Amino acid sequence: MSDPIDRSGLAKRFWEKKRFDQLSPREWEALCDGCGKCCMNKLEDEDTGEVALTNVACRLFDDSSCRCAQYDIRHQFVPDCIVLKPGNIEKNLYWMPETCAYRLVYEGKPLFDWHPLISGTAETVHRAGVSMQNATVPEFEIPEDDWEDYIIEEPV
Repeated sequence: MSDPIDRSGLAKRFWEKKRFDQLSPREWEALCDGCGKCCMNKLEDEDTGEVALTNVACRLFDDSSCRCAQYDIRHQFVPDCIVLKPGNIEKNLYWMPETCAYRLVYEGKPLFDWHPLISGTAETVHRAGVSMQNATVPEFEIPEDDWEDYIIEEPV
């Protein structure tokens, strides 16, 4: 599978040298590791605020590529899909995966060795077993009332 994000021509370890608000759109997108966890439906406990990850995928999630099948026009189909930006990271941290590069960089932590910006290939996230590749069920097949049955531990 080819890497859908062109990482060529990016400055080496740019995420360690720039603040989020200094990143180009291409650098921002390159931070995504392609794990697909952000495209999984989550359940939030109303009392505790704790967020549980499910393997119930957004209707636009492509289970084999681990990418949104309609990324550029996703809001036409999923209006409430969150557009992560430098200015809204903090308010979205509560649901972001523990391994998410955006979260790690925000928290001042290093990227994992399997991250494509470190390894040089998008496949390492899948080989490391931290992605949702071939591990999901489509949301249109599972009634929302049953999503609790699909809670999983975050693959790390």
